[in-house]
Amino acid sequence: MKLVARFYDVTDGCVLVDGVDVRDYDLDGYRGRLGVVPQEAHLFVGDVADNVRYGRPSASRDEVTAAVRSVGALRQVAGLPQAMHQQVGERGQSLSAGQRQLVALARAELVDPAVLLLDEATAALDPATESAVLAASEHLAGRRTTLVVAHRLATAARADRIVVLEQGRIVEQGTHAELLEAGGHYADMWRTGTHLNEEAA
Repeated sequence: MKLVARFYDVTDGCVLVDGVDVRDYDLDGYRGRLGVVPQEAHLFVGDVADNVRYGRPSASRDEVTAAVRSVGALRQVAGLPQAMHQQVGERGQSLSAGQRQLVALARAELVDPAVLLLDEATAALDPATESAVLAASEHLAGRRTTLVVAHRLATAARADRIVVLEQGRIVEQGTHAELLEAGGHYADMWRTGTHLNEEAA
């Protein structure tokens, strides 16, 4: 993810976006095409609306509201004591982990990126909150190229193409169905995960 976002540059080989080495793009212009939602959303002192419009400070109140509505977070935001004007402390204090992730997803929606990077965006959430964030993520991902890092297989299974890494190397890739049929690492993890889920139920 950090290589795609050009937080680091490769020391060997290259990373291509639209067939172009990312190092050949103007850095500011390139990053303006990206939306990044990390495991821990970076929120700042200010209100919810300010945090949503962080990537596009000129956005109007209506555009911010539309972005929040678009990712299915309007009800959660409206339920806050001061709704869009709810004050957010450093690192998102006063909001739950799920609310912070929904604000981060609304921020990405407002920026309308060409490429969306979701880096373990649901890893720190309880199952009920995870479902709301997954629904918002799917809405965002549906209209653009999206790279998702996920250890939860239920999240990975939704992808059009799954790449399985082991010790930094690609060992399998394909759709969920193809990887199950192949009977390799992914299928083993899926069977183990399903078995554990059945025991938990």
